[in-house]
Amino acid sequence: MMTDEKPGDQVPLLELRHLSKQYVMGNTIVPALHDVSLTIAHGEFVAIMGPSGSGKTTFMNILGCLDRPSAGNYLLDGVSVSEMTTNELANVRNQKLGFVFQSFNLLRWMSARANVELPLVYAGISREEREERAEWALSLVGLASRAQHRPMELSGGQQQRVAIARALVTSPTLILADEPTGNLDSHTSLEIMLILQKLNERGMTVVLVTHEPDIASYCRRSVVFRDGQIVADTLNAQPLLAQEQLARLSERKEVEA
Repeated sequence: MMTDEKPGDQVPLLELRHLSKQYVMGNTIVPALHDVSLTIAHGEFVAIMGPSGSGKTTFMNILGCLDRPSAGNYLLDGVSVSEMTTNELANVRNQKLGFVFQSFNLLRWMSARANVELPLVYAGISREEREERAEWALSLVGLASRAQHRPMELSGGQQQRVAIARALVTSPTLILADEPTGNLDSHTSLEIMLILQKLNERGMTVVLVTHEPDIASYCRRSVVFRDGQIVADTLNAQPLLAQEQLARLSERKEVEA
């Protein structure tokens, strides 16, 4: 098959070509996305923004292989997702994608480590390797000492860290974070953004949905949706550094104390 790719060009991690999505509700067709084309390279940190009903959640569901477009094509690492079987999609979700949600989605009766191990259980990884990789992922988010704690014994920020560790444990190509700071206070939100920035520095691609411009300012690129279409796509030449902002916040608290 011939392509337009030049020798030496790297295949984009995500490429969406004229994507549209419609939902049928009774006799009514509800358009969610219309003619969306977008490319995201390996190693980018992208904020997806837009008001409620703008199409950003539908867009993220398609990126995460949780939904299929009505028209157009979605290429993940150069492979057409639209042509994948149900089993192939499940394998992609388990091996290439890591999901972080606003509501954490942790099983409350399981320890932090057991929650982090879940994707590896589904992948058929041995118990010994599961435990080793879960401990590694928890250490990356600063929660190695809390491995045996259940979600109810952890703060909201710690629960979100566990959710990030669970997303990392399979060493995915892409992290998809849907409003990961939505339920958190300002200080904890900065801690989560610091983790995501560090992961991005390690080469991981991060796509984050947020309605907060201050959170988007920590990303290197912002894509804005409105009425199912992309209305802005801008690069952030100098994204804020969460580590610096945390230091300033701590200094301010010391002064006020």
